[in-house]
Amino acid sequence: MTPAGDKAAKDKRAAKGNRLTVQESAFLDKSRIAYLATADKRGEPHVVPVCFVHVGMEVFITIDQKPKRNSELKRLRNIAENPFVALTVDHYDDSDWSKLGWLMLRGEAIILRNGSPHNAAQEILRHKYCQLRKMELESLPVIAIQIAKVTSWGDLTPHA
Repeated sequence: MTPAGDKAAKDKRAAKGNRLTVQESAFLDKSRIAYLATADKRGEPHVVPVCFVHVGMEVFITIDQKPKRNSELKRLRNIAENPFVALTVDHYDDSDWSKLGWLMLRGEAIILRNGSPHNAAQEILRHKYCQLRKMELESLPVIAIQIAKVTSWGDLTPHA
């Protein structure tokens, strides 16, 4: 992408209030994995791969039933101490670097432990990830991120 293209994308985003573009939204929807960055109250970073869905300007991540070392995960403890998070999705192509692209979403996260938004998020996640359909998620928390800032670079064409 040329520097002029980067500036044009930034100008377009500024004009529309830092919302996701149609291309960014499609890239996000097609992506199967994201990387969630949290930090504790001292600012110590923690990054983990996650399954996610986005609805409008929100992203939802459920805790699943895979074995965990601790019942209260580091990402949940961090959000309780410092709700500001980042979520990154990317596409890498070793044979063609012109196809590289990434999208970073920054915002504030809350933990949903029950209720309608919690249940709806888990239902949408189950629809996207068939592995979650066999898990009993109802008692497990959902991370909800309100997107405040969107940054992207490169080829955001959804790749197979």
